Amino acid sequence: MEWDVTEVSVKADNALYVRFKDGVQGTVEFANSFFYGVFEKLKDPQEFRQVRIVDGVVTWPGELDLAPDAMHDEIQKTGKWVLG
Repeated sequence: MEWDVTEVSVKADNALYVRFKDGVQGTVEFANSFFYGVFEKLKDPQEFRQVRIVDGVVTWPGELDLAPDAMHDEIQKTGKWVLG
């Protein structure tokens, strides 16, 4: 799918750079309010930096992931996706 993520890297303790299969690229920014519930452990920079791609999806240990289709659509429109 065009929204398969092919590259991810950590830009800051609350931001990622992503590139998709179709060449769309941009930033995912996480507001502090995002880090609650199952995502609370990502407040820890060491945990956040364990991000990786599994089957085209941005993922962390513990089966945490982000919706690649929503991420792609927003980054294609504005160059970034802000979660919070």
